[in-house]
Amino acid sequence: MGRRLHACAQCSDSCSLPAPFLLLFVLCSPKFSSYGSKGAGNRKQNQDLQRRCDARATTTTINPFQLMISFFFSKACSMQTPFSSLLPFRSFPCGDESLPPPATPSRLLCFFSAQAKTIFLDVPSDVTIEVAGVRFQLHKFPLVAKSGRIRRILSESIDGDKIQLPGLPGGPETFRLAAKFCYGVHFELTAGNVAELRCASDYLEMTGDYAGDNLATRCEAYLEEVVCKNLEFCVEVLRHCEGLLPLADELGVVSRCADGVAATACAEQIAASFSRLEYSSGRLHVTKKSDPNSGEDWWIQDLSVLRIDLYRRVVEAVKGRGIRPESVGASLVDYAEKAFRKRPARAATGECEGKAVVETIASLLPAEKHAVSVNFLFGLLRSAIFLDCSTTCRLILETRIGSQLESSSLDDLLLLCAHNSGETIFDVDTVHRILLIFSHQEESDDDDDGSNFESDGGHALDKVAKLVDGYLAEIAPDANLKLAKFIAVADTLPAYSRSSHDGLYRAIDIYLKAHDQALSEMEKKRLCKLIDFHKLSPEACAHAAQNERLPVQATVQVLYIEQLRLRSTLCCSPPPEKLGSGAVLVAGGVAGISPRDSYACLRRENKDLKLELARMRIRLSDLEKGHACMKHDVNKKSHSRKLVVAVTKKIRKLNLFTAGSPSSKHEP
Repeated sequence: MGRRLHACAQCSDSCSLPAPFLLLFVLCSPKFSSYGSKGAGNRKQNQDLQRRCDARATTTTINPFQLMISFFFSKACSMQTPFSSLLPFRSFPCGDESLPPPATPSRLLCFFSAQAKTIFLDVPSDVTIEVAGVRFQLHKFPLVAKSGRIRRILSESIDGDKIQLPGLPGGPETFRLAAKFCYGVHFELTAGNVAELRCASDYLEMTGDYAGDNLATRCEAYLEEVVCKNLEFCVEVLRHCEGLLPLADELGVVSRCADGVAATACAEQIAASFSRLEYSSGRLHVTKKSDPNSGEDWWIQDLSVLRIDLYRRVVEAVKGRGIRPESVGASLVDYAEKAFRKRPARAATGECEGKAVVETIASLLPAEKHAVSVNFLFGLLRSAIFLDCSTTCRLILETRIGSQLESSSLDDLLLLCAHNSGETIFDVDTVHRILLIFSHQEESDDDDDGSNFESDGGHALDKVAKLVDGYLAEIAPDANLKLAKFIAVADTLPAYSRSSHDGLYRAIDIYLKAHDQALSEMEKKRLCKLIDFHKLSPEACAHAAQNERLPVQATVQVLYIEQLRLRSTLCCSPPPEKLGSGAVLVAGGVAGISPRDSYACLRRENKDLKLELARMRIRLSDLEKGHACMKHDVNKKSHSRKLVVAVTKKIRKLNLFTAGSPSSKHEP
């Protein structure tokens, strides 16, 4: 025992550990004889004691007295500052310069170091811990000093030599690092292992309640001081949290990393905004367009490696910070493209993950118009139809598409049906719903602010009307397309939305040609009522006049309009006005009027008509009052006249003026 104690005595100048604690620890070890073999005089007695200790060590369980002494020993180590500075218990670096630097490993307790002549290497292991099939031969007292879970298991277990830790976050590798921390071995805390170690510290109960400056405290400090201030570290920690949920979320690791990403992105955006400030003419002004190479949205591509549930948390945090909607939309587009590009080969897994991606991105779309392109929205809608996403998801996408339908193309509208069961080739019902949404939004915008519609709405209506006419021409040859669906799509937009009906006439002619045998005469008339023949060009009228597929009434109407045009041309006067479809249209001149000007004219005429109607009501009220007065006067006059007539009749009956006439006639 002399040389072993002498090794400890060499450190006596910096070791203030009371000698009784160290002596009790050595006496309680199973290999007590090995410590005293060289200091005793009787070598044979030492060998007998060695054999008895070995036999007792193979059969004995945990010694409560030894556990108590070990606990006091660890507490003494943590309380004595000079001695603990030598012990690696307090020399656990976190990879941050702001944290205390690691102390130099002591020769006394340097676990797995190059100096093999230490106490722990000489003392055999007294506990076996199994984690996911991997066994660790360790010592009880350093584990008990740091881990409340292991301490409780050892105190409650009958067989204290073997411990199983099922479900340990991070698995064997994380436990190996946690064991190193218990032994005071130096290792580096990084963004790649801090999430696992933080969850493992909660599982093992390695918190400040059991030891000062424990593993949980170190991990929390590293997360706050290092990880949350660096976007790449936050993303890396979030990636490691994928297999640690929901524990990592309960411990706040996910939320703090998401807030760290949002804070970094917001700071970059503010810095880029200040960099675009220009000073000219004594005033500051902001340039309209930012430099595409400025790199203010460099964080977008870093988020594409996250799983969709964690990506959702980050985007929600970013939106809460007030990041520009265009940046959020660009991040959604980048994530969706990369997610569908790297879908797994297994159909079931890929379909499930793809469905989650589509539904999540649809719910994260910014509320601002044109934050994402309509082409991207149509791509998401196609994926939602193919993956059979929820009705809410499809409704969100259809509403967003309807709000910016004027930016779409004909190829975007050609949505294929997900299940071909004798129905139409194209998904007409979805397009019909999108058109209804567009029409309702245009009407609501018109009611809110008519001037805005006059500047932008008319142009949007004209583009959408041409788009619908082209779509009708594409779906018209489908043999399974019902007449009701065709008419419903064609009649979705208001009548004034089309400046020319040439495209609609072409689509109807294609439909009549493909379904000529299946349509009755009444159905053909119903179909041709959609066409305003006054809005057909001369070429279209000439074609319609010779079209045998049109009903006779439609042909006669075309010929009549052509006759009116010819007469107006010969007389050098405009053709008569035609009131139809809720608008006053001048034949021959409609084709050159844009929908915006036409609708603005209609609005002005509508206002004039309302004013005129108000004047007419006032005049009618005055006339009614005058009529009532006149009727009263007439009634009074008629009453007096009746009185005169009655008196006259009575006088005539009295014969006052004719009584002496007969006698006078006989006078000479």
